[in-house]
Amino acid sequence: MYKKVYVEITNACNLSCDFCIQNQRPIHYMTIEEFQTVLSKLAGHTKYLYFHVLGEPCLHPKINELIDMASKEYQVNITTNGYLIQKIKDNENIRQLNISLHSYHERYGKTLEEYMRDILEVVDKLSSTTYISFRFWQSTKDVQKMIQILEKHYNTQISVENIGNTTLAHNVFVNVSNPFIWPDLDREGDENTGFCYALKDHIGILSDGTVVPCCLDSKGSINLGNIFQTDLQSIQKSDRYKDLIKNFKDGKRTEKLCQNCNFMTKNTF
Repeated sequence: MYKKVYVEITNACNLSCDFCIQNQRPIHYMTIEEFQTVLSKLAGHTKYLYFHVLGEPCLHPKINELIDMASKEYQVNITTNGYLIQKIKDNENIRQLNISLHSYHERYGKTLEEYMRDILEVVDKLSSTTYISFRFWQSTKDVQKMIQILEKHYNTQISVENIGNTTLAHNVFVNVSNPFIWPDLDREGDENTGFCYALKDHIGILSDGTVVPCCLDSKGSINLGNIFQTDLQSIQKSDRYKDLIKNFKDGKRTEKLCQNCNFMTKNTF
């Protein structure tokens, strides 16, 4: 049983952020039929779905239908850049909504005040039934202005120096973290030791059905099989899958992508 499964319902995005790895795969939106296949094949393997790998989930034309379908058997969690958040303002079937505020940039057509106003309107409506996590990095360009808006709205004080979660209101939190670098085969990495929760606690499913070890394998570099074409049990029995599990347990990074990932730790199983 996985603690969570990341499901990329689309790899399309409405932004082009400097910090995000650029999509090199053909744009694909999971069809209703494909998504139903994912749901049925994950049965018994997890209770938590995270609409997140690459792409903006709210860009999917059937986002609310997918949420409602999944929520019948799973707890649905969504990570969004916030620009299209109004599309899900009436959906109470979301367990947690993560809003990446560091995605904001004035070049995308909204002032910061407009961007935050649209987000806060939805948050105020959903927070009685949905956990809300505002997320930004310490280095976010407009971090002080964002903090001022949040402090005024929630009548509280926020310290950007405090890495981690701060409670703003019932079910509403702000999370401050350090920036990270996406692991990429195009970048050299030579770290051969380390532990990862991939395949132990979670897996990822890309929009074309490719199963990957984690949400940071946005290019499908570690292709473990295709959920549209085979069942999860068969994927779990593959040599590559089993080798990854064993090597992580032994504190080894054998996949090139893992060797340049700064999320891996020195811990062990």
